[in-house]
Amino acid sequence: MRKPAKPRITKPNLTWKLNRRQDAWEPYHRVTWTEGGKRKEKTVKLDWRGDAERLDALYWECRSGKHVKQAKPAKYTWRALIDAWRNDPRIQGKLAEGTKQKYRRDMERILEKNAGKDVRNTTRQAIRAAHTKLGETPRMADRYLQVVSLLWNYGANKLDWPLGPNPAKGIDHFGKQSEYEPWPEWMVNKLEEAPETVRTAAFLILNTGQRPNAAITMKFSDFDGDWMSVLDEKSDERIEVFCPAALRQFIADAPRQGAHVLAKNLTQPRGYYAVSSAFRNWRGKLGPKAKKYVLHGLRKLAIIRLAEAGCSDAEIQAVTNQSPEMVAYYRKKASRKALSRAAQQRRK
Repeated sequence: MRKPAKPRITKPNLTWKLNRRQDAWEPYHRVTWTEGGKRKEKTVKLDWRGDAERLDALYWECRSGKHVKQAKPAKYTWRALIDAWRNDPRIQGKLAEGTKQKYRRDMERILEKNAGKDVRNTTRQAIRAAHTKLGETPRMADRYLQVVSLLWNYGANKLDWPLGPNPAKGIDHFGKQSEYEPWPEWMVNKLEEAPETVRTAAFLILNTGQRPNAAITMKFSDFDGDWMSVLDEKSDERIEVFCPAALRQFIADAPRQGAHVLAKNLTQPRGYYAVSSAFRNWRGKLGPKAKKYVLHGLRKLAIIRLAEAGCSDAEIQAVTNQSPEMVAYYRKKASRKALSRAAQQRRK
């Protein structure tokens, strides 16, 4: 087989190598030097795709040191910082599993867009903007600030990184918010028009009575006949709870696209933030009156529905794992609704 003709394009530091598998010549930018009496060489393959103009642009990127393959990886990255924190036994040994899980979710959010970025380039304006963007869920927003500050102080004080002032320090938190509003029935009815992801997440939260993330990440294997295994995120414990008939039927009919009811792929669930984003987009279409309601409000509605069904506080706690104080708080809403219904019906 004849060897293909070598391109006639020549430039200083440009060399051509024959790729025998592809039966094609490939251009490389090559720099050589001597170090310690030994000749050294560094080459960057130029993905020219047979286009002379593209080759020229890539060549001059290399000559000016701006080619992507010439960039030195950042040393002080968010990925390196978070990995160091997660693998530090002095830190991990002091934290409860529930606390670790909360931190893990916020750190994954940071890594989504910032894993390879240099921590030192993080500005106060960027932190403030991210905090404001999360303002619809104030607790999540404030926890984000807390995690950024925690990591920054760890890098500066434990790793001796040259980070400078903590950009999260001094930014006002939203602070303690009022309790979550239980969803009104009109909004529950609107779920028929919601995207499948939102509809499924809402059904799981409402019928398990669990925190949104615990419900969203449930597996098909968590359902076994009349019973379901739910995760209490605060204590990091698995609890066996009786599964209502409607939820059993829902799980039986649900399409299986992976191990999880809300599957990202065969082995992973959809992330809470992805589901929350889809929910917010759907909620926005319902108008201003829907704005104050969040996914967590479905858990509170579960308490109200159980109370209206005549359940005792102990029975509601057995299903939802809520504190006695929280059950009592939302029971009042249920009692008020039940009494008002009875009163208004007497008008007839």
